[in-house]
Amino acid sequence: MTAKTKLPEFFRCDRLDVDQKSDGKGGLGFKKPKWRPAMKAKDVMTSPVVSVEPGASIWQAVRIMLQLHISGLPVIDQKGGLVGIVTEGDFLRRAETGTQRRRPRWLEYLIGPGRLADEYTRSHGRKVSEIMTADPLTISEDTSVDEIVQLMEKRQIKRLPVVRDQEVVGIVSRANLVHALASVARDIRPTSAGDQAIRDRILAELASQSWAPVALVDVIVRDGVVELWGMITDERERKAIVVAAENAPGVKAVNDHLAWVDAISGMVLYQSNEAPAQMKVS
Repeated sequence: MTAKTKLPEFFRCDRLDVDQKSDGKGGLGFKKPKWRPAMKAKDVMTSPVVSVEPGASIWQAVRIMLQLHISGLPVIDQKGGLVGIVTEGDFLRRAETGTQRRRPRWLEYLIGPGRLADEYTRSHGRKVSEIMTADPLTISEDTSVDEIVQLMEKRQIKRLPVVRDQEVVGIVSRANLVHALASVARDIRPTSAGDQAIRDRILAELASQSWAPVALVDVIVRDGVVELWGMITDERERKAIVVAAENAPGVKAVNDHLAWVDAISGMVLYQSNEAPAQMKVS
């Protein structure tokens, strides 16, 4: 089956410019952001696809994967149809290496003969069709990268074949997503910004996050160095607030002075009396 995007286009904000004037409603005003289409499967997929036939031996599949340094292969029949996918995970439980599953008799009785027979086939089968995952989840060329990530997380899979008119035209793996991230990171350049603009950007980012205790945090910026003061109610908020500050264009370093308040006892725990932790922004 093929996962399709529900909306014709997904967009993301490339850069958010904060107007330093109030919008008159107690919040910050924003300039019109610049938008660009989000990346899709066709932008990151590997194409053409290296595949294997269902009648091929598992040794042929292993040889291809080792020679080309890939961890999975679409299984395509002679008519060009996708019938399954075989991955390195399918070779973990094998009789040849003595790693087939072994269970106590009482547990095998509870599991039932059907599942045990299936496991025997997968650990002893010599053909790709006998160990592959049949009818794998697929995506289209226009599936957004965001949806691809959601599918991988939800289904706990590492790769998705890309199908056009029942024909496999590519494959997207986690490695492809890492490469896409690297290409985007290379395009990011530091942006000069005044101290007030930096402060406004940080506060705007925190205000957009439901977890952020905006009313308890004060941000002071001098010469690009951010000083974080105030209270947090969960220690995990500290790192997230620091990350939000580090990501603001123009920030040179972030000094963390935040104090943690125990919501139950009301006890306030401060950082060490020594110099505050400083994180430099590269």
